[in-house]
Amino acid sequence: MSYKHLLVAVAPTPESHHLVARAVSIVKPVDGSITLITLASDPELYNQLAAPMMENLRELMLEETHLFLQSLKDQADYPIYDTVIATGELSEHILNICAKTPIDLVVCGNHNQSFFSKVTCSAKRVVQSCSVDVLLVSL
Repeated sequence: MSYKHLLVAVAPTPESHHLVARAVSIVKPVDGSITLITLASDPELYNQLAAPMMENLRELMLEETHLFLQSLKDQADYPIYDTVIATGELSEHILNICAKTPIDLVVCGNHNQSFFSKVTCSAKRVVQSCSVDVLLVSL
């Protein structure tokens, strides 16, 4: 079976380059497309900061997320069709994108770091609920 459009859940870690490389190896032979999705960091997690600084922190974290996605795109050696920065529950966004877009395969990593425990939980929910194939890549 060939997959034409992959949705790849990435996190700001070096391992995400491995996920993108895996996705490229799957779609390149069929001239398919790749969409990247990641979670934006929530500055409310850092509640010791003063409220007026939150907006600046939010903007800074969003900019860092954009830079991270651009880095993945630059190093992919393959055109990336789209990027999505989500907030909240990642699995909800993945399932929603799969319902609205012709995604053939969702690619997730099994990040075991505390910040990425959301991604691990999301992958479990995606595997259970997704109407398309899911590839879990060991990182």
